Amino acid sequence: MANHSSLASIPKLDLSDFLSNDTARKVHFVQELGKAYEDIGFVAIRNHGVDPDMLEQLYADVKSFFALPESVKLKYDDTEGGGQRGYTGFGKEHAKDRKAGDLKEFWHFGQYAPESDPLFSFYPPNKQVAEVPRFNDSGKAIYQALEHCGMQMLRAIALHLNLEEHYFDNKVRYGNSILRPIHYPPITGEPKDAIRAGEHEDINLITLLVGASADGLEVLDKSGNWVPVTEVENHIVVNVGDMLQRLTNDRLKSTTHRVVNPPRELWNTPRYSIPFFLHPRPETRLDCLPSCIDAQHPKKYADCSANEFLMERLREIGLIK
Repeated sequence: MANHSSLASIPKLDLSDFLSNDTARKVHFVQELGKAYEDIGFVAIRNHGVDPDMLEQLYADVKSFFALPESVKLKYDDTEGGGQRGYTGFGKEHAKDRKAGDLKEFWHFGQYAPESDPLFSFYPPNKQVAEVPRFNDSGKAIYQALEHCGMQMLRAIALHLNLEEHYFDNKVRYGNSILRPIHYPPITGEPKDAIRAGEHEDINLITLLVGASADGLEVLDKSGNWVPVTEVENHIVVNVGDMLQRLTNDRLKSTTHRVVNPPRELWNTPRYSIPFFLHPRPETRLDCLPSCIDAQHPKKYADCSANEFLMERLREIGLIK
C-alpha cells in the first residue's frame, strides 16, 4: 500500500555543500547523507553537475531509439553477452524470485576504459547505433557526468563510514558501471501479475536516477509502506545497492523498490527512465569492512569479489544462464 504522507520524508541535499571549502557545510552534508542512508536508503541530490540540456538530448535520443522497428532494435541485441551492452528486449528480465518478465525493454551503455587500463580488453565494446547517430554521444556524456557525480557521493559515504575520503576512488575508477535507458511501453492488455518492474534491490554500490517521464517508482520504507517517489525537479535520486550493503555488513541498507503499473486510464502512456548503476572494478573485494563488524553485528556475508557477486545475481534475474 503506498503511503503518500511519507513523500515529505525524502531527504533533499545539496551536493555543492559537500564540494565547498566550508568544513561545516561538508560535515553537515555527510551527517545528513549517512542518516538518510541508514534510515531510508535513498536521497535526492541537487547541484549534481549533470547538464539538463545534455539530459534532455539523451531522453529525445532514447525515445527515437525505442521507436525503431523491432527488427532494427534486435540488430543490437546482446542476449549472448548477458545483456551487458546494447539492447535487451521486452519482458526478458525479471526481478529476483519472480517468474513474470518485467514490462520493459532497455539499452546498456558500459564503461569507456582507456586502452592503457587492463580492463579495456575485459569489457565488451559499446554498440554503435547507426539509425540514431547522436544516441551514442549523448549516452556517453551522461554516463561520464553521472560517474563523476557518483564518485563524489562515494567520497561522502566513505567519510560517513569513518574511512579515508578517497577510499572508493581507485575501486570504482573505470568500474563495471552501466547506464540503462529503459522504455516501459503502453500497456495494451491485462498484465496479470506482471508489473513494469517487480520489487527488487539493485546489485551495485549506488544507483543514480535522473528524472523519469512518468510516476511509478515506489520505495519500501522501514515500516513496510510503499512510498511513491515522484520526480524531484533538478534532483538526482541516489540509492544504496546490494554491494554497498554487503560491504558495510548491512549498516547501509539496500533499497527495495519497484515500478508499478499506472492507473488503467493511463495504460496508454509509456514511461522512460535512465538509471546509472555504479559498480566497482570487477576485481574489487566486497568482503565486509572490519569497522562494520562487532559483537552486536557479526559478519553476515561470505567474502567474494564484485565480479563473482555480479555473475551470481545476473543468473538470478535471468540475464545469463
